[in-house]
Amino acid sequence: MAYQVIIYTDGAASGNPGPGGLGVVLKAGTLRKELAFGFRRTTNNRMELLAVILGLEALRYPGMDVTVYSDSRYVVDAVEKGWVFGWEKKGFKGKKNPDLWSRFLQVYRKHNVRFVWIKGHADNPENERCDRLAVNAYKQPNLLIDKYYESLENEGLINFG
Repeated sequence: MAYQVIIYTDGAASGNPGPGGLGVVLKAGTLRKELAFGFRRTTNNRMELLAVILGLEALRYPGMDVTVYSDSRYVVDAVEKGWVFGWEKKGFKGKKNPDLWSRFLQVYRKHNVRFVWIKGHADNPENERCDRLAVNAYKQPNLLIDKYYESLENEGLINFG
C-alpha cells in the first residue's frame, strides 16, 4: 500500500554565499512534521535542494507517493525536465552541487515523487511557513557546517568574491 505524502520546501541564504537555512513541512493525512536547519556558509540553491532531500529522507517507508511543492526552478526543472538524469550519466561533470544531486537521486528513487513548482511569496501558507522556518534557521547561533561547500571554497575551487 502506498502512502500519500505532501512535502513543501524552501531554502534561503543571506548573501549568496552566506548563512543559509532550509524549511520543510511534511503532511500525510492528519500528520504534520516541520524541519528546519541553518548553515553558516552556503548558497540558496544548496538550501533549496537540501530541503527536498531532507524531506524525502524523513519518510519512514519506501514506495510512498510524494508530491513536493517547491518555489525553486533550479530543483523542479532539473527533475521534471529530466536534466538531472543526464547530469548523472556524465558524472555531474561541470555541474554545481554534485554531492547533493547524488544524494537526492538515491532517496528520490525510493519513492514515487512528483514535483510542483509554486511561486514564492505568493501567499501559499505552507510555502510561507517554509520560508519563515528557513530564515529563522540561519539566524540561530551555532549553525551547522556545509562541509562540502566550505571545502570547495577553502580550496579556491569556487569563488564568489
